[in-house]
Amino acid sequence: MITRWDERYAEDGFVFGTAPNDFLRAQAHRIPGQGKKGRDKGRALCLGDGEGRNGVWLAEQGYAVTAVDLSQVGLEKTQALAAERGVAIETIFADLADYPIEPAAWSGIVSIFCHTPTEIRVPLHRRVVDGLTEGGLFILEGYHSDQIKNETGGPSDPELLITAATIEQELESLDIILARDIKREVIEGTHHTGQAAVTQLLARRR
Repeated sequence: MITRWDERYAEDGFVFGTAPNDFLRAQAHRIPGQGKKGRDKGRALCLGDGEGRNGVWLAEQGYAVTAVDLSQVGLEKTQALAAERGVAIETIFADLADYPIEPAAWSGIVSIFCHTPTEIRVPLHRRVVDGLTEGGLFILEGYHSDQIKNETGGPSDPELLITAATIEQELESLDIILARDIKREVIEGTHHTGQAAVTQLLARRR
């Protein structure tokens, strides 16, 4: 089955660019186990990673990365970008509605502009909590409910948008390091292009 994301990612170039998300870039150092000489690599799971810009960047930082997405076209571009950058990354074609996150396995789980309906997001976040190792970090950035007023990217369906309060509640068993709703400039490829309302969250498993 060809999805709308297959069609979007079939466009020339990388729809959201090849640079990592700014929030991820700023916070990834908090994920345990960054790969360095003489140290084991931390495992990082990227949810809805699209064409791989975030997962490939994490692999460049030394993490052992698995990227999950529903678009086979996006995953093929992920592998092409990884090869170009000289890193290895595991890609998994799966629907996040029923993707079985391996329990107690991940030093970091990343969700960047990965928007799903409430009935998918809530159980997914329960699996995220269970999937983190002790001290493991969940990094999330998504479009806030106010983004519906803007024309700078993100879903047109309000059901897919979020708030910090909502996500905090879904992750109440984690230690919340940061949870905020802010406005910031998001320039990522051709589809995220200007001032935007976003929710950012960092949460750690006890």
